[in-house]
Amino acid sequence: MTQMPGLVLPSYYLYYQSPVKIVETPDGGVRVWRVAIDTGGWHEKNDLFAEIVFDVGGEVFRRTPEEFVQEVERFRAHHLEGEGPIFALYDTLQAVREVAKAENRHLTPKEQAIIRGIRQRTFVMFEEQLRAAGDPGADPEIARAEASGG
Repeated sequence: MTQMPGLVLPSYYLYYQSPVKIVETPDGGVRVWRVAIDTGGWHEKNDLFAEIVFDVGGEVFRRTPEEFVQEVERFRAHHLEGEGPIFALYDTLQAVREVAKAENRHLTPKEQAIIRGIRQRTFVMFEEQLRAAGDPGADPEIARAEASGG
């Protein structure tokens, strides 16, 4: 693939409300990974490359790694149902949001920090499960790097 000035990989996006990441392959090419709405895993969607890279704006938004982790977990928590520790944490996040809504108020800074922290943890947990199951798009290191400050 031709080198594109200004494209730093990996790069992270929200594409029509769906998290997408573009990563470099070992041979210098790129892969586009989009979160699957049915499993929360990663589907290779290389056909989206040009649309995402050249059409940022409108329905394509660049995200920082931290924002990307939050978007992925927001997406997964909204679209997936299941059992186990990850889903228990998703339920906890929903309960925090519902209390604020019932009290007709915005989330407090402390609640926002709790939500961010839990989403970071669930991202790593989910990605580790995906990696163990052989998902080639799984990358728990995105959130780990963010947690360690870079």
